[in-house]
Amino acid sequence: MSESDSEEKAQTPSFARPLLTFTDHDGREIAIRTGFDRDALAEMYADFSPESRAQGLPPMGERRIVEWLDILDDGINVIAFHEDRDEGERIAVGHACLLDCGDGTSELTIFVHQDYQLAGIGSRLIRGLLGEGQAHGVERVWLSVERSNHVAMNLYRSVGFETSSAAGIEHEMGLSL
Repeated sequence: MSESDSEEKAQTPSFARPLLTFTDHDGREIAIRTGFDRDALAEMYADFSPESRAQGLPPMGERRIVEWLDILDDGINVIAFHEDRDEGERIAVGHACLLDCGDGTSELTIFVHQDYQLAGIGSRLIRGLLGEGQAHGVERVWLSVERSNHVAMNLYRSVGFETSSAAGIEHEMGLSL
């Protein structure tokens, strides 16, 4: 291994795979799990408020949500569930997915339900997804984010994403795994 290869390897972040349970900043028990629960995700996305949507996602309307979930089902998926023991419920409150673009590159998408944002769920969700991506041999991840979405951009930077291009109202960010 050359010196530049070992420097690049040392700079590559390592992420743990999910399967964890934690208490979020609002005192709720959250479980991060791999896999795809179509019904739970459809319910979560149907309940997204219009102001919580970005770049037309998640889509609105049952038909469009089903079509979108068909696409996401082919990716690497991680879901955050609220484990409400008092109510005996387990509801999806966050979802992150890596969609294969070819050549070891994947596009990242992540959504946290508006009632669960800013509670530490997004950071655990994205780290778990990136851990799954590493375990599945994903080499590079990219995403697009609205320039005005400072919360999301800070989240992405906190795990190592860097802006690769900024045009119009969107930033494209990337991370080598």
